[in-house]
Order: sequence, then structure tokens, then C-alpha cells
Amino acid sequence: MSVKLIKTVQFIGLGFLEPVIQLIKGEEKKKNQLLILKKIIAPIASVFLFLGIWQAGASALYNIEATFRIEKALNEQGQAAADAMKSCIEANNLSCKINTLPNPLKVKNAFYKLLKDHKIIRANKREFKEKTAKLNKKRISEGKNAITYTGRPSFVDQIWTSIFTVFAGFLLAIFIAVPIGIVIGLSDTLRSSFNWLIQILKPVSPVVWLLLVTMIVVTLTKDSDADSSFIISFISVGLCSMWATLVNTAVGVSTVDQDFINVAKVLKLGPLQKVFKVILPSSLPLIFTGLRITLSVAWMVLIAIELLAQSPGLGSFVWEEFQNGSSESNSKIIVAMFVIGFIGFLLDRIMLTIQNFVSFNKNEGN
Repeated sequence: MSVKLIKTVQFIGLGFLEPVIQLIKGEEKKKNQLLILKKIIAPIASVFLFLGIWQAGASALYNIEATFRIEKALNEQGQAAADAMKSCIEANNLSCKINTLPNPLKVKNAFYKLLKDHKIIRANKREFKEKTAKLNKKRISEGKNAITYTGRPSFVDQIWTSIFTVFAGFLLAIFIAVPIGIVIGLSDTLRSSFNWLIQILKPVSPVVWLLLVTMIVVTLTKDSDADSSFIISFISVGLCSMWATLVNTAVGVSTVDQDFINVAKVLKLGPLQKVFKVILPSSLPLIFTGLRITLSVAWMVLIAIELLAQSPGLGSFVWEEFQNGSSESNSKIIVAMFVIGFIGFLLDRIMLTIQNFVSFNKNEGN
């Protein structure tokens, strides 16, 4: 049972839990205790160290800003104004509230507030749906569009929107990059002919892809009811992130063992049979390595693309909070930063697990 559990945690990229399982079983206590210290306790200690440095940095910046305001009041208006500013800052009044790097506690409170707002918005949506159910049923029967909720989306809603957008872009990248990579990989002539184009387009900024896609999509959807901001976002994400998959697919296909090709010739397999039964299975490990990079890049560029395309999602949320400039905006932006990083980590773990399904070398995940 423990061996099966160890293989499972290694398979999903959680190999650091192996010494815990072995220690519970009573195997090599000293060795596993040392491994737990290195792989679990030390990382946990680094989290507390990070929080301590963050708290100290936030306090230092707060004191610098407070001192600057008090000294400015003293130099421009005198001691009475400086004393009034000091009292105002200490009382944490909104009129003189210091808006700088928030400490961990403020970020935690902002996170809970965002969750609370989500529950309120979800309740409002449910209430709206119940109130308009009969009317919408009648409108649909008459061939009219249903009345939809147009209130602002919650933070959680925007997270799901971003995840949906990135997966749409990821699927687009697969459908474009994998077939092209296979075709190019099968031919040295095509590979050398189009290599210059790949090398030029691969480093192009997501901003440029966004502008290019916007030109095309806006022209094609002028008389359409389609959500152009979503279309622009996911196409831009797909085009910007597909290059790792394209290159890895081409390399994987071009480096298939010649013995496999010879076997395909002996069996007299057709071109498509050779691709799907010999070349593609042999190339899968490299292809999935490219897909893993593509998904990471897609999630990374999505935030910037959503911000510029004004598409509802985490990028739009961060930009709106930045423009809002309220006392809680900085805390909410940092909450979004951690959520973006955590989701990116989960996406990478998911792709690593899928990669291990098709990899010939199922080593412990990184």
C-alpha cells in the first residue's frame, strides 16, 4: 500500500511527501527525518522568513511615508500642522491614510473581503435569476433574448473567466502548433525553409499579437453579437504561447529513432498510419514538454492581454484596482498576485501529471 502511495505522490509531482510516508511506516527513521527537515520543514521555515521580511519591509515603507508627510507639513505649515498630521496618521483616518505596500495582515483581510463580496454577488445573481425566471421563459418562447445579469463580476468569477480564457487559448495553440510541428518535423527542407519565420515570430511581444488580432477580429465581428474581447484575448494568448509546442513537436518528430521508421516501412504503413502509430507516440514526451511550457506562458501573458483588451478576468481586476487607488486596492492587487502564482503552479502540476502519463521516463516530478 505504501509503495503504491509513494508512486502516486511522485507521479503527481509531490515527491517531497515520500519521506513522510516512509517515516510513518517506520523505515529508515534517521534518513527520512533528515529528508523531512530538508524537503518540508526548511521550505515552511522559508515561508515564515518571507512573511517576516515582508512585514518589516511594509513597516519601513509606512514609516518613510509617514515621516515624509509630517516633515512636509512642518516645513510648509509649521509645528501645529505637523502635530495634526501625526495624530491623523496614528488615528488611521481616511483623509491621511498611508497607501503603500500593505503588510501580510492587510492582504489576508482583503482576501476575506473579496470572498465575502463574492458570496454577496452570488446571492444577488441567484435572486435575479429567480425574479426573471418566468419573464425569461416567456421571452424565449417569443423568440426574444433572455434578460441577463449585468452587475459587476466578483473576484472569484474573474478567476474562472481567466482560467476559461487561458484554456481556450491553450487549445488553440495545440490545434495550430502540433499539426504544423509534425509537418515541419517530417521534412528537413520545410524545417530549414520556415525556421526563419519561427525564430522571428517566437519572441514577439504579447502586446503586438494583441494589436494584430484586434485588427482582424474587430473587422470580422463588426455586425456580430460575439464577445469580441474574449475572442481577442484567447486568440492572442494562443498565438503568443504556441511556439514552444511547435518547436518541441518539430524536434520530437525529426529525432524519432530510425529503427522505428524502418519497422514502419517493413510493415508497409501508409503516411497517416506511420504518423499516428509510430512517429507521434515516439514524439509525445517532447511534445508534452512543449505543451507544459506553452500553458505556463499562456497563463503568464493572459494577465497583460486581459488588461489591455479590457476582457473580464484577473488582468482587468488588477488594472481596475490600480486605477481605483483606494486604501484597500494595494492589498487586493497583492491578493491577485498570489492567486495568479498559485493557479500557475497548479496548472504546471496538472501538465506534469499528464506528461508523466505519456513519458517513457517517469522520474520524480520537479
